[in-house]
Amino acid sequence: MQVKAAVAHVPGKMVIENVELAAPKATEVCVRILAAGVCHTDSAGLNAVVPVTFPAIFGHEGVGVVESVGVGVDTLAPGDRVILSFPSCGHCKYCIGGQPYACDELNRLFFDGSYKDGTRRFSKDGEDISSFFGQGSFADHVVVDARNAVKVDVSDEDLVKLCSLGCGVQTGAGAVLNTLVPRPGSTLAVFGCGGVGMAAIMAAKIRGCSRIFAVDVVPSRLELARECGATDLINGKEVDAVAAIKELTGGGCNYSVECTGVPMLINQALSCLCRLGRCCLVSVTGDAEVPIALEPQLMNPSVSLIGVTEGGANPQTFIPQLVHFFKEGRLPVDKLVKFYKFDDIDTAFEDSHAGVTIKPILLMD
Repeated sequence: MQVKAAVAHVPGKMVIENVELAAPKATEVCVRILAAGVCHTDSAGLNAVVPVTFPAIFGHEGVGVVESVGVGVDTLAPGDRVILSFPSCGHCKYCIGGQPYACDELNRLFFDGSYKDGTRRFSKDGEDISSFFGQGSFADHVVVDARNAVKVDVSDEDLVKLCSLGCGVQTGAGAVLNTLVPRPGSTLAVFGCGGVGMAAIMAAKIRGCSRIFAVDVVPSRLELARECGATDLINGKEVDAVAAIKELTGGGCNYSVECTGVPMLINQALSCLCRLGRCCLVSVTGDAEVPIALEPQLMNPSVSLIGVTEGGANPQTFIPQLVHFFKEGRLPVDKLVKFYKFDDIDTAFEDSHAGVTIKPILLMD
């Protein structure tokens, strides 16, 4: 079928044009995309910071309606509302063990643009086009593996607000709820208050953290962080964030989440911890030319640095949990979004990069 998509034939530039989309194969579904979130990882892919195969269609936070299913799909049916998430092979020891975020095929399925069988679904004039994260959701229709699609019971009005549950919110909230699992009454600091950081703040409030520190340099983001659950706001341009956190906590935080990928801030996220503290690193789009030299002593205070992909989540179980929190009003991700027409995709990327919008969402209709 012919579909409308934003295609990057070369790094750095997308063109909206018509392309061909193949029918779903076994274990796959075709989804009509209602909306797709713009994530900093899309920008990293577009600018070849990560090893993407071009030409490519980016977008990995799609939501929509199932239109058709391939052979062997019995978990989804036409008409189902779905949130699309990251791909995984389903047969390596990590997938079988319920840890698809650590899938052996992760790099290929995320960045190469091919599916489990090594082929691609988008094409134009006989040339294959990659699907970023097994989605390529900057298109009005996509084909994804059924493992990528999570059925949810929400209205279309709410569904388009929940794009980032497939990646950004899953990453930030998952770092807290799945990986760090802070004790009620403990303290936690979040470095970088973009979409991922805001989700981590919301999750820390859900876990009952007594003090939640939001560290950023943009005053408007810090104020929004307060609305999302932060108890203490720290502008890293104005004060020494590590010194402030240690003074306010009497020695340091129990936990921290680093969401920027900036080497200096990774060190700060470690340095602000108390003894036995744990820092979760979830960022991948920092300056690739700057090596990360860890300054804090890790052994003596027995602190831990943990890296995790996609919040250590299994989307099929975690995304419904996040939807439940949203319905309860405990995960107010709608505070983060601004809607854009699909044709205004370049503006959405510019606003995301400039920090004007925390979570731009492209509407396909």
